[in-house]
Amino acid sequence: MPQFSSTKRRVRHTASDMFDLVADVEKYPQFVPLCSELKVRNRTPKGEGIDVLVADMSVSFKLLSETFTSRVTLDRPRLAILVEYLDGPFSRLQNRWNFRPAGERACDVEFFIEYEFRSRTLALLMGAMFDAAFRRFADAFEKRADEVYGRSSA
Repeated sequence: MPQFSSTKRRVRHTASDMFDLVADVEKYPQFVPLCSELKVRNRTPKGEGIDVLVADMSVSFKLLSETFTSRVTLDRPRLAILVEYLDGPFSRLQNRWNFRPAGERACDVEFFIEYEFRSRTLALLMGAMFDAAFRRFADAFEKRADEVYGRSSA
């Protein structure tokens, strides 16, 4: 099963700021590789700083376009985000984000993703492109944080 797991990546932004940036899923089409559209179906506050949302994300590459649905748990007290696959072209998809403070104006961002396409044909067509895009995710989020929050020194 393809998977990508980054070890810790230190960024020059607070853990809280990075959590907010990743939690703002509606903005993904503006900067996330391959994300052409994202619609939040519903958002449910669970109390104690935890929200759960269900969202449809469309990914596009050249003439190919696929939409999948996920449940996203935004856990502010733990500075963690869990994405669970509900429906779409995958047989499995899960990813996790963890944000660990690393000083006053820096944090370590941990990103893990595991996925498998339902169709072998789709896996052959999109697999390598997905791998490349996932590897660029950390760069895209760090660049977006620099744009939103400004560059800071660690």
